[in-house]
Amino acid sequence: MLRYTLRQLEYFVAVGEAGSIALASEKVNVSSPSISAAINQLEKEFGLPLFVRQHAQGLSLTQSGRVMVEQAKLVLKEAENLMELAGDILGVVRGPLSVGCLVTFAQVVLPMVRRSFQEAFPDVTVRQQELNQSEIFSMLRRAEIDVALTYDLNLPADLQFTPLLELPPYAIMDETHLLAHLPAVSIEELKAFPMVLLDLPFSSDYFLSFFAKIGATPNVAERTRDMAVMRSLVANGFGYSIANVRPVNDRSPDGKPLKFIPLVGAVRPMRLGFLMSTNADTSSVVRAFVDHCGEQLRTSGFPGLGAYG
Repeated sequence: MLRYTLRQLEYFVAVGEAGSIALASEKVNVSSPSISAAINQLEKEFGLPLFVRQHAQGLSLTQSGRVMVEQAKLVLKEAENLMELAGDILGVVRGPLSVGCLVTFAQVVLPMVRRSFQEAFPDVTVRQQELNQSEIFSMLRRAEIDVALTYDLNLPADLQFTPLLELPPYAIMDETHLLAHLPAVSIEELKAFPMVLLDLPFSSDYFLSFFAKIGATPNVAERTRDMAVMRSLVANGFGYSIANVRPVNDRSPDGKPLKFIPLVGAVRPMRLGFLMSTNADTSSVVRAFVDHCGEQLRTSGFPGLGAYG
């Protein structure tokens, strides 16, 4: 007879991934003593030490623990599939959904889509994570997220991409920039000016490829991995930048005005869409989310994502 629960396995996996009970407690929103008790119970039932307790460094999985945590993930995934199967039989969309979103546009898309989705499907429990492109690839492959909203940047062959929306690039400038009065700008015109590069994995390669196509090297004066910091640096005169997302409010986080000017020339647009493992869309929950996002785009649009205005 089983003497452990799926909840205890969930706590075990959380601690294994976080490396500490305190961090796992924050992740699953359960008290540290409850998680500690669950780990002790599992070690007692399995007859194996799952963790090495290191007071300064937290907890690290033993060799046995590493094997057991991978199996526990499979058990939890199968338990999710069982719940989803029951929902399919009943004609109800229910169960957990873990959604990743590219950090560059998560703030203007994910909360709104998640709210309307959860109102339409109250039996689905959604978790979200804001990630860079490299993290999205890794977490999809490890089945730590079910689907991701992202761009078609360096997509690997083992993952499936469904396009949703095409987003052309903008040059972003402060109002006093010498080119800020133009209705559109080219990379040739921009190349000599200081640039604030949004330096995220794969995204930076996309922006820099515009210059490579004309045999130019950009004058990169500043680099940042944060979209909000990039806009503030631009608004305060540290250089122009390039992005495919235009906020609803054309101001930087510190309140200064920004100009968003269409880029012209050999600058391919980004395609925003859904990235998932092959056959992930056989899941009724994933299908419902994908269909809901498509309907949201058709009826209301996504703030900041659309044609030049």
